[in-house]
Amino acid sequence: MPTGSAMKRYLYDAIDEFLGRKMVFVGGPRQVGKTTLCLQFLDPPRPSNRNYLTWDDLTDQKNLRRGQLPGGPLVVLDEIHKFKNWRNLVKGFYDKKKEVQKFLVTGSARLDYDRRGGDSLLGRYRYLRLHPFSAPELSIHTPAGVERLLRFGGFPEPYFAADEREWKLWTRERLYRIIRDDLRDLELVRDLSNIEIMAESLGERVGAPLSVNNLAQELQVNFRTAESWLSILERIYFCYRLLPFGSPKIKAVKKEKKLYLWDWSMVEDAGARFENMVAGHLLKYCHFLEDTQGDRMELRFLRDIEKREIDFVMLKNRRPIFAVECKTGERSLSPHILYYQARTDIPLFYQVHLGKKTYEPAAGVKVLPFLDFCQDAGLV
Repeated sequence: MPTGSAMKRYLYDAIDEFLGRKMVFVGGPRQVGKTTLCLQFLDPPRPSNRNYLTWDDLTDQKNLRRGQLPGGPLVVLDEIHKFKNWRNLVKGFYDKKKEVQKFLVTGSARLDYDRRGGDSLLGRYRYLRLHPFSAPELSIHTPAGVERLLRFGGFPEPYFAADEREWKLWTRERLYRIIRDDLRDLELVRDLSNIEIMAESLGERVGAPLSVNNLAQELQVNFRTAESWLSILERIYFCYRLLPFGSPKIKAVKKEKKLYLWDWSMVEDAGARFENMVAGHLLKYCHFLEDTQGDRMELRFLRDIEKREIDFVMLKNRRPIFAVECKTGERSLSPHILYYQARTDIPLFYQVHLGKKTYEPAAGVKVLPFLDFCQDAGLV
């Protein structure tokens, strides 16, 4: 298996295609491999390449302020969002040099946050979200490979190290940097320590309906503050929440949301961690189709007032295409699947597990191992 910078990421071909027409912005969570991916488009693919410019380097910073760019067909701009007027700077570079140079831009969550705040770059770029590794991207074919991905998560450094101590150190450092660097750079928040406590506690709430009121009470803050902090953690790619899916023939919940982490390795409970890993794979599929094909994708869950639940429903252009129920063991079919099959227009239901059995108990219902599900659903 190729490691680190030697591995071609799943977005490589899309970036290569879009660079022929526009600038490309690559976003995603901290330490997911954005810079490494962008460097692969340079020769040699190293930070020392003169066509790689980062705002963290004082010499590069001075040259960028002066409007000086190196020659070459491609320029990679990293952390450029740290410059207050970065959008106009990049717009000027592109408008002046787009006939002779291509531009690949990456950085932290601030890049995504800032680009939404104005339209000076409208029509000049494509934005692609890079996700952690998934089983299909890593070409995992064995239960041992799934267990490694489940245990160490899909972020490159801890996954390739596959070492418990390294994972613990990396996890602590990443959380610290997310709170102290990304969050502080994005929002004017004073109570960083309480947000860090919130972030550490979210792993215990994965997969269940999230009560912001309970979270606020534990942190001894009001509802608005807790909701604001959660929204910030979503914007900096620490967690994400799913909305419920409704149907005319069921009394679906309307206000409840479910929460998951970008790094599922932080979830202690085995069942919740597996569910979070499946969520990560499905969200990656959604974002890939949105960013590369233009489809409107949504990942939701299904739950009614009687607490009958299906973990995930995938929607494409507002139409459900399949639903997924997660089980860690080889169990009998969840009765909720047949219940909702009769009352919704969801065409296909999966029950996904970590065992070996594959069977179809009814038309439009498949029970199968996780790796088989990834292949059957066409995940990336």
